[in-house]
This record gives sequence, structure tokens and C-alpha cells, in this order.
Amino acid sequence: MNEVASLFNNFPAQNAHALLRGRRTIRYYRSGLPPAVVLDRIFTSVAAAPSAHNRQPWRYGVVTDPGNKARLAEVMSARLSVDRRRDGDDEVAIRQDVDRSIDRITGAPLLIVVAVSMEEMDTYPDESRKRAEYLMAVQSTAMATQNLLLAAHAEGLGACWMCAPLFCPSEVRHALQLPGDWLPQGLITLGYPARPGKSKSRKAISEFVLFVSPGSDQGCSA
Repeated sequence: MNEVASLFNNFPAQNAHALLRGRRTIRYYRSGLPPAVVLDRIFTSVAAAPSAHNRQPWRYGVVTDPGNKARLAEVMSARLSVDRRRDGDDEVAIRQDVDRSIDRITGAPLLIVVAVSMEEMDTYPDESRKRAEYLMAVQSTAMATQNLLLAAHAEGLGACWMCAPLFCPSEVRHALQLPGDWLPQGLITLGYPARPGKSKSRKAISEFVLFVSPGSDQGCSA
């Protein structure tokens, strides 16, 4: 029996399913950073994720310094305010949204900026394949980030995924002086939970799974 088979036989499926189904979004944390050895284990599991061409295009910026957190919160909230005013939203609602965002970013013990790099991905002369290659890199980064969230959960940590950097990638990159090829995709707050996460309703399997019948004519159309 090889090492991989032995590992799976010693880790019952129900344990894996319990881990997957038990993860919750956590927004409130106790003070204190996770030990470096814990972060090392988490990122080792991140590195095991599948990726297009095995290029591993994911990049992660770990932020613990309060000044960096405050600077990131400032530039992101400024962009949020501008965008919502352009939409004609109520000033009170904007202020509440901005304050909530700042509190989440500055109140977390640790932040992880999730980014994708196209430096090692394939290049094409046409826009269609360029777009597909970019999406492949984003999909790869998303799979690695799910590994991160699950590994953090396995370590007793809580995390919250925020998509806000997609709306202000250049501001995020500039605020933290990230490399120029890093394209921010999201932000994760991380720490030991101060409160349990809430269970949310989930769609029935029948709403998102289609078992395609033999002989179905569902090919691509030009």
C-alpha cells in the first residue's frame, strides 16, 4: 500500500466531510496572531492545490502591522465611498458601510491579500484565449484559496472572505507596495474566533446539479 492510499485509509471520509461542512465565515476574533508554524502548515496545504499547467499563479500577502491594516482600510473605504456616491446612495448608508468595512479590516489579527499573477501563464495573440488563460489563473487561485480557508478551519482558526479588492486593485497594490504583477482578487481576515459563525441556508442539490442523460444534444453553438 502506497503512502497516499495509507493516508486516506487512516482518514475516514466522514472526517473530511465534517471539515468541509463545518467551516463557517468568522468576522469577530480574539486578539493574538496564529503561530508561524500554523501559518506554515496552512500555506503548505495551499501549495497542494491544483492549477492550470501547474503554474501555481496564486500570490498571498500576509499583513499583521496595524499601520498597514489602517492604510489598506483607508484606501479601500475611500474607493467604496466614491463608488456608492456615484450610484446615488444615501450618505448615512454609505457611512455605515464604510465604518463596517474599516472595522473588519483593522480589527482582524491578520489579513491575507489574495492575488493572481499572469507572469508564468501562457500568452496568446488573440483576446479569446487571453481571457481564457486569465480565467484559468483566477480559477486556480480560487481553488488554492479554498484550501487556505479549510486548512485554517482545521487549525481552529476563523476566516472571512472579502471580495472588495476586486473593486480597487490598484489602490490595494499601492497601499501595501505589492509587486506590480500581483492582481488583487480578494481579502481574507484571519484569527482565532471570538464568536461562532452563523449557519446559512444552502440550495438543494437538485438546484445546482444536472445529471446529463445519455445522448443529450447539448453541444456548443457557434
